[in-house]
Amino acid sequence: MSLAHDYLNAIVRRRREPMEPLEFEPDWNDKPRKFKVYEDATSFPLPTREALPPATVAAGLDPSPRTGTFTVARLGQMLRESYGMLGRRLGVQGNNDRLTLPRYHNAVYHRGTASGGGLYPAEIYWVRGRSTGTMPGVHSYSPPHHSMERLLVGDVSGQVRDAVPGLEGDQFLLVGIKFWKNAFKYNSFSYHVVTMDLGALLGSWQTWARAHGIELRPRLSFDELRLNRLLGLDTAMESVMAVVPLPGALPDGHDGHDRAAGGHGAGDGARVRMRESERSKTVIRFPATEAVHASIVADTTPVDETSLIGARPVVPHSEDWLPLPPPRPLTADLSTTLRSRRSSFGRFSARPALRQAEFSALLHAGSRAGALASDAKRGDGGPALTRLVAFVNHVDGLSSGVYHHDAERHAIALVQDGDPGLFLQRNYFLSNYNLEQAAAVLVVLARPGAAMDTIGPRGYRYVNAEVGAVAQAVYTASAALGVGCGAALGFDNVSFAEQLDLSGTGEWPLLLLMVGNERRGEPDFDYRLD
Repeated sequence: MSLAHDYLNAIVRRRREPMEPLEFEPDWNDKPRKFKVYEDATSFPLPTREALPPATVAAGLDPSPRTGTFTVARLGQMLRESYGMLGRRLGVQGNNDRLTLPRYHNAVYHRGTASGGGLYPAEIYWVRGRSTGTMPGVHSYSPPHHSMERLLVGDVSGQVRDAVPGLEGDQFLLVGIKFWKNAFKYNSFSYHVVTMDLGALLGSWQTWARAHGIELRPRLSFDELRLNRLLGLDTAMESVMAVVPLPGALPDGHDGHDRAAGGHGAGDGARVRMRESERSKTVIRFPATEAVHASIVADTTPVDETSLIGARPVVPHSEDWLPLPPPRPLTADLSTTLRSRRSSFGRFSARPALRQAEFSALLHAGSRAGALASDAKRGDGGPALTRLVAFVNHVDGLSSGVYHHDAERHAIALVQDGDPGLFLQRNYFLSNYNLEQAAAVLVVLARPGAAMDTIGPRGYRYVNAEVGAVAQAVYTASAALGVGCGAALGFDNVSFAEQLDLSGTGEWPLLLLMVGNERRGEPDFDYRLD
């Protein structure tokens, strides 16, 4: 058993055996910034919009091959719509931050990608080589300014290729996770959250790219320490967790002052020497998260991702599969949908009931996203490392109860009859949702232990990243359909495993996704920045 196994076991049992530190309280007056600040960096703005053909949510979840390439304008639009600050909301809802939201110094700006606690711990770095004809270097994406901050001048794309087996090209996005941006609130639980945040961001990019005819294949296994040295990162505080090769990334005139003939080389020892300005006066370190992270980073055994096939969950046998109706088409414009994505919190209403075609579309989107995320890693085009179970409260034409979903059949099978509302609420930690009022609660199941047994401790990240991608897809599909959605990690995993009779399967419930209609006519403030 590895430290990652131990951490997983502590996570799923934390409701019954609380994790250290006990009685931890965040210092909200000393919280970190939601974005990095490099005081000495120069920057250039990214384009906000390019005249692109209409792109729908459905196109983003379509598995057919893509052959398109990026331009700087397309890269800018993807970053803007996924992780840029899109606007501010002050809606009436049931979360515990409702009293501070109206205050200017507590302003929270929404983004297209979901994040645990709305904390957004991912840092995005653009490494570009000489192929663009512009000045090569390393840049950091600044969400509030929608700009790239130059951290290093010179072509270091060879260092990235050397760190990632089989990598080609010279244009990459590196996704780092700054742990303190989440740990200040979630302490030892934070590593579980941020590895799902990673998947939500990657899933958002894959959906955006597919909708615009581009294939993205993120890489999750590489020499992490080498890339951290390149970026000048303290591995215990921030670490590169994904490398995303960019097909094309060609110049298109939007970064004109950066244009230069040829390119500038950089030696193997070149690295970023700029340091961010940290807002927090006290940065607390949590032994449990640092230990599991160190164990994953230290495991440099080459990963055979195709072997993860053996870690897939197995849908239980049933003689009574009920075919779902065709999913309601997700024809909404993707850009508009990402701007409207939000968490429902206490807004769910049992009436009207969710239509079966909408329920079908949400299950289809979640299952398709899981399969696409797995395919992006393994390249085998097979089923996902995750599966969905639905606790149904208020879906038109369906009896209340618990249903397994079979993605290949696109069918459901009733395994427990009766109203699940009381069980759901009793086993949810917080008070910001009335789970009985949700039309359905989709539970994301996976076999993280099996993934770690197969490829080592890094399997923990593979599974959690896929769970995050599923969450992002269900959020996006919900926004496209005009129904509510919310994600939650604050539940008793053991109780759900017992309720679903998962003993001996190696499966764990890892995330709840509440979906359904919301109360109408409530006051809301939504100020959009573009």
